[in-house]
Amino acid sequence: MAELLTTKQLQEILQVDRTTIYRMAEAGRIPAIKVGNQWRFPRHQIEAWLWQQNPQAAMAAPAPTDLSGEKLELPTNSLRRVFPLECVQLIQDTYADLLDVMMVVTDLDGNMITRPSNEAGLFTATETSPNAHERCLEHWISMAGDPRLQPGFQRSHLGLLCARGLIRVGNEIKAMLVVGGIAPDDWPPSEEEIQSIAEFLQIDPAIIRDHADEVHYADRKRMQEILPYVQRIADVFSFIATDRSKLLHRLDKIAELAKL
Repeated sequence: MAELLTTKQLQEILQVDRTTIYRMAEAGRIPAIKVGNQWRFPRHQIEAWLWQQNPQAAMAAPAPTDLSGEKLELPTNSLRRVFPLECVQLIQDTYADLLDVMMVVTDLDGNMITRPSNEAGLFTATETSPNAHERCLEHWISMAGDPRLQPGFQRSHLGLLCARGLIRVGNEIKAMLVVGGIAPDDWPPSEEEIQSIAEFLQIDPAIIRDHADEVHYADRKRMQEILPYVQRIADVFSFIATDRSKLLHRLDKIAELAKL
């Protein structure tokens, strides 16, 4: 069955009142069908209508493209618009629990898009410190700038292992999935290492000492099993974000045409 948009959805997208949408539907100015007494709008027909009505206007703004060459427009206000956050959060929570790791999606500046899933207690305890939070952001930014395309484990600001998968919107890298909170082979850290980490983060060494066991554990074999999933999960989010961006782009153009 074709996906149907409701009147309320079009009203929010077009930023016009309900009466205007009804008039457009009644006059045949926009693809619409009656389901009982309610107007519904087939998404694919709406998209086709957009291009038939004014393809030049639909293509006017420069935009990134997906692999098929179709133009996309990533909203500039926030990446959160192209992520259906409840859906993405549910997927992320599920994978984090299944793999027994911590996960979070960030933009390329290290800002969190999703809430961390399956947080390591050590991470949670240290994040109460502003300086530790800044060090975390710096580490995520450095991960985003890593030129390697394939995920690989590296030490975090806490001495734990983490890896990142790249999230694309169209053909552009726009975000990343961070998977981590895993203790390395030489965990727990020595007292000297605890002091060094605490000094770097400007926190009380007791915080690290008291929460050092609140991490995720995986032997080398398990880590090699986890690693391929990092980019695979990121690819799932890439598909969701790209598909949603395409839809938002087209609906934004519908809104522009509706104002003509």
